[in-house]
Amino acid sequence: MSQMNLPIGSGSCVRRSSRSVEVGYGERKILIGGGALVVVQSMTNTDTADAIGTAIQIKDLARAGSELVRITVNNPEAAAAVPAIREQLDKMGVDVPLVGDFHYNGHTLLTDHPECAQALSKYRINPGNVGKGAKRDMQFAQMIEIACKYDKPVRIGVNWGSLDQALLMRIMDQNALRSQPWPAQAVMHEALVTSAIENAQRAEELGLGANRIILSCKVSGVQDLIAVYRELARRCDYPLHLGLTEAGMGSKAIVASTAALSVLLQEGIGDTIRISLTPEPSGDRTKEVVVGQEILQTMGLRKFAPMVIACPGCGRTTSTVFQNLANKIQTYLRDQMPVWKKEYPGVESMNVAVMGCIVNGPGESKHANIGISLPGTGESPVAPVFIDGEKRLTLRGDRIAEEFQAVVLEYVESHYGYAVV
Repeated sequence: MSQMNLPIGSGSCVRRSSRSVEVGYGERKILIGGGALVVVQSMTNTDTADAIGTAIQIKDLARAGSELVRITVNNPEAAAAVPAIREQLDKMGVDVPLVGDFHYNGHTLLTDHPECAQALSKYRINPGNVGKGAKRDMQFAQMIEIACKYDKPVRIGVNWGSLDQALLMRIMDQNALRSQPWPAQAVMHEALVTSAIENAQRAEELGLGANRIILSCKVSGVQDLIAVYRELARRCDYPLHLGLTEAGMGSKAIVASTAALSVLLQEGIGDTIRISLTPEPSGDRTKEVVVGQEILQTMGLRKFAPMVIACPGCGRTTSTVFQNLANKIQTYLRDQMPVWKKEYPGVESMNVAVMGCIVNGPGESKHANIGISLPGTGESPVAPVFIDGEKRLTLRGDRIAEEFQAVVLEYVESHYGYAVV
């Protein structure tokens, strides 16, 4: 395999992978790569051995729009529960493909629990946690052979927190022989990329088709992620899974994930994404799905739900009416999407504007499919509603939110019709 002459990050932009991998369950088929739409996935944080609790969280993630859901398979109890989880999901009418996340003992669990190996739609293998020394190659081969046996795609997921130390030492030794050694950060980047590609090549040698392999190189720094994936994309054509590992909590995690993924996606790098948010105590796990969808939608790469345009507020909008209305409408639209996407095809392209005063309110409302311009401080207590650029009615009184919501529903029903059954 060719080696770089310069530290990672100096390459030019590349296109998205032309090779595709199919991940499916039953009649549901999802393509990753090959020009397909970027896929959003997530991961449970339940104890997988709790089949009912895990199935319920998977259902919530799938309902929020997660197209793949990964579950931890870390012990015999978890492996034994996987078929029960799949069965429970089938009873609930949830056909989302499940990905098994394996570390350390995956070779044993997949061998001892063939029903688990069959129930999963995809495996994730971390080559840094497969084993050490002579056992490593044998245990990696065992997992790949099981994937071949059941025709399961595999994500070979390298993580800089659990990098293969033998490979890292090899890269460091090579670097020491250079006339101008790379800095430590570039060495780490090279080790990540090399690990992913070499393990993918090894999987192919063991019989796993190139069209069954997805790669990832997870790091927690924005610039590190951008540099590593640019080089990974330059040196291979496997579909790539994007995401910061340990992104963190709250706005920091959302901003970091958005900053890193947006750069790469804009350059055509990345075929599936996961936003690894640490949830707030008792927080909603589905938030990571929503953030992933909104990154793709705001970049114009996919459409998931109608977008709400709302002004930030200023001294003209001392009332919180428009804030409350914008929040209610946005929540209402997203809550309706599981039903609307089946009954009203194309509704995810709709734009709704909720504006707070006369300065930009009418103009923004005219640009949206449906818009309402609420009165600012000292303005007349009326709210004109614009539909497809024309003023159609004016709302007044204490029930503006409910009346505007009814206008939105009427627009959806009349403009997007019903899907053909």
